[in-house]
Amino acid sequence: MNKKLTIQDILTMKKNGEKVSMLTAYDASFAGIIDATGIEMVLVGDSLGMVLLGYNSTVPVTMEEMLHHCRAASKGVKRALLVGDMPFMSYQVSESEAITNAGRFLKEAGCDAVKLEGGTEVCDTVKAMVRAGISVMGHIGLTPQTASQLGGYKVQGKDADSARKLLQSARDLEAAGAFSIVLECIPAELAEVITKAVSIPTIGIGAGKHCDGQVLVTHDMVGMFEKFTPSFVKQYVNLAPQIKEAVATYFEEVKNGSFPSEEHSFNMQLDVKNLLDE
Repeated sequence: MNKKLTIQDILTMKKNGEKVSMLTAYDASFAGIIDATGIEMVLVGDSLGMVLLGYNSTVPVTMEEMLHHCRAASKGVKRALLVGDMPFMSYQVSESEAITNAGRFLKEAGCDAVKLEGGTEVCDTVKAMVRAGISVMGHIGLTPQTASQLGGYKVQGKDADSARKLLQSARDLEAAGAFSIVLECIPAELAEVITKAVSIPTIGIGAGKHCDGQVLVTHDMVGMFEKFTPSFVKQYVNLAPQIKEAVATYFEEVKNGSFPSEEHSFNMQLDVKNLLDE
C-alpha cells in the first residue's frame, strides 16, 4: 500500500481494530527513513526545541522554527500522514490567530494536520479550525507546554476528579471535530476507558497498551538524546555511543594522517611535477 494516507484511513484503522504507529521527525532524512518503514503518522513535534535546538522546554519554540522543520520533514514524507505541532501561544490568543497559524502549517509547510495541547478549554478553537477545513489532533494528560501548571512532568489523572476531567476532555475534543487524541502520561486503566469512550483513535505516549496507537520521540527511541530518557520510552537501539565512537575514530585518523587513504582520494592522470615546472 503506497498511496498517501488520509484522515479517513486513520479513522478506519480504529474501526478495524488496527493499531496506529507514529514517530517524530524534524528533517527530510529522518522523515524519509521513517516513512519508508510503513509508519502511518509522522509528527513534527515541538520536542524539537529540546532535541534539536537545545532549549530546556518546548515553550520557547516559535512558529517560524516549527514551519522550517515541517517544510523539511514534508520533503521526506511520501505516504504517512504528516502532523505539525502548534507551538506555545500560537493558538491561545484568539480563534482567528489560531486558524491563521494552523493554516500556515498546511499552506506553507506541507502538513496534513496540526496538533495542539489542551482539553475542554481549547475545544472552541478546535471547532473553529475544523470548520475552516483544518484537521486537528488533540493532546491531553501531560501537556509539556503547560507542564509548570501541572506540577512538572508527572503522571496525570491519578485521582478520580482529574480522571473524570480527562475523560470529559476527550469526549469534548471528539465533539469539536478532532480526528485523534494524544494521551500522554496517564494511567493505563484510564487510557483504556478513554479509548473505549471515543470513536476517534487515541495515540498513547506513556499511557499503556490499550490506546489505539503509540507515539515516541524518535531521538529517545534510538538513543540520540542523552539529557534524559523518560521511563515510558523503550530504547530500541542506543546510537549516541556508536556515533561518538565513529567520530573519535575519525578524529584520530585525521590526526595521524591515515584518513583519507588512497581509497578515498582522487588521482590525476597526468604528471603534476610538469605542471609545477611550467
